[in-house]
Amino acid sequence: MTNDFMLTRRTILASGLALGASSFISPLRAAEPIKVAGIHGSPVENAWNSVLHKALQDAAAEGAIEYVFSEGVSGTDYPRAMREYAEQGVKLVIGETFPVEKQAREVAADYPETAFVMGSSGQESGDNFGVFGTWNFDGAYLAGMLAGKMTKSNVVGSVGAMPIPEVNMLINAFAAGVKAVNPDAKHLVTFIGTFFDPPKAREAGLAQIDAGADILFGERIGTADAAKERGIKSIGSLIDYTPRYPDTVFANALWNFRPILNAALADVAAGKPTGRDYTAYGLMKEGGSDIVYVKGVAPADAEAAMEAKRAEIKAGTFEVPKIMDAPK
Repeated sequence: MTNDFMLTRRTILASGLALGASSFISPLRAAEPIKVAGIHGSPVENAWNSVLHKALQDAAAEGAIEYVFSEGVSGTDYPRAMREYAEQGVKLVIGETFPVEKQAREVAADYPETAFVMGSSGQESGDNFGVFGTWNFDGAYLAGMLAGKMTKSNVVGSVGAMPIPEVNMLINAFAAGVKAVNPDAKHLVTFIGTFFDPPKAREAGLAQIDAGADILFGERIGTADAAKERGIKSIGSLIDYTPRYPDTVFANALWNFRPILNAALADVAAGKPTGRDYTAYGLMKEGGSDIVYVKGVAPADAEAAMEAKRAEIKAGTFEVPKIMDAPK
């Protein structure tokens, strides 16, 4: 990765997100920090949870919030954890309700003075249950454009958690990006049935490589281990995996939770209802997601075509298809 790249793409993304954060933080410093709890269904080292955890830690370090958290909370324990934090006087609970959508809304209804803003495949509920989606599918589409021009075997693979709308949309976007530049490419998909099991994701990746895939899209952490083991290229999701796998992961579909968190905190501070959908704050055109890649790995014409499409997405003149059905 060149120094020129580090000083352009990464700096632009970081500065844009930092601007959004600073414009929010200043007025809050005059007030008491908001008490916020994070309930993580997986360990905070899991990519998705790590993005939320870092945003919350950063906000705490800046004095905007007081942050406490629980990690590895099972679906059966999740409603109990929500109730316990509400009983403790936490003003905002951040988490995920994919396996407990109905129960989570029931808990929120019992604690109207507590705001809940949760990663969810469902809709908002009442005045205090807001939702957000992990919509880094724009970056996945762009990464797919690069992969479609790079594959030699004409077979690419995706390893995902489970076929829920959030995951489906991301994998479908990657596949659409591949097909946009290489209609004949074959796309293999494997779901590991859990949100955090790196060894299982690695095994799924190895099976796809055995089936001919020479580029893997790792919706789940552990996929890049299979790619590294077999000497092929991989694409990361949510966070930048390239420093960890410098010769393997050449592109990443990034997502940043801070713009969503900022919007939720602003509503809490202003006493406004949080029962709304905060997803849009994480879109590429809003500065909440992007692609980061190592220049020179993909062909120059592939990079140019991808950058042109990226500019269209940011300008709002092209929308990546939102396909939430299970990949075929």
